Amino acid sequence: MGLIYLIIFLYGITIGSFLNVCIYRIPRHENIALTRSHCMTCGYQLSWYDLVPLFSWLALRGRCRKCKAPISKQYPIIETANGMLYVLTFAVHGLTLESAIYCLLFSALLTLSVIDFRTYEIPLGINVFILALGLVHLGLDHANWRLYVIGLLSVSIFLAILYYASGGRAIGGGDVKLMGAAGLLLGWKLIILAFFLGCIFGSVIHIARMKISKAEHVLAMGPYLSVGVFISALWGERLIGWYLSLMGR
Repeated sequence: MGLIYLIIFLYGITIGSFLNVCIYRIPRHENIALTRSHCMTCGYQLSWYDLVPLFSWLALRGRCRKCKAPISKQYPIIETANGMLYVLTFAVHGLTLESAIYCLLFSALLTLSVIDFRTYEIPLGINVFILALGLVHLGLDHANWRLYVIGLLSVSIFLAILYYASGGRAIGGGDVKLMGAAGLLLGWKLIILAFFLGCIFGSVIHIARMKISKAEHVLAMGPYLSVGVFISALWGERLIGWYLSLMGR
């Protein structure tokens, strides 16, 4: 089993390397597939041995092979985080196709969280990708299709009303789409829990950031909603069961 988890981790950091490309290029509207990777300082085009996830950064001690300029710590952090998320997902849900779908979901959430935190914008393509994962999941569990269709609408309709009523000041359009796409994947119970958790994390952490680091009042909600989706996907059923047991139901 340890070997299996090692393989999953290595696969995760490999995908994480691609996520770094997406995080850097999507906000700049650059091609994520055709443009060769290069040093941001001197333009040196990286060879395959410069692109081995995590290990190349460690071997080069975080510096460009040619000009020795520092390479952002974001690269190993995102790669390692994605690998750990994959291992955790399979540890919780087992070696199932659902775990593979959730891994791809978490990679998308990790990417959009960093982009939204920096730009206050969630790329449409990432939400479309999550929606596609939801359709695949729906096909695998088509007998419970109502659960997922209601999940598509339950939170997103509320947020859409809030979006148009406030002229986009209370919530972003990308957040609306994210909750719709994730709701199709998770179902209505888990997406409501995800939204509830996201609001709690967003309120507490952002208030703390404003006091400690003088962060702006503008709130990028995507990262917090993503945390809510992540927790709901892995442990949502247990949390709901625990809550209902407290209520005596």
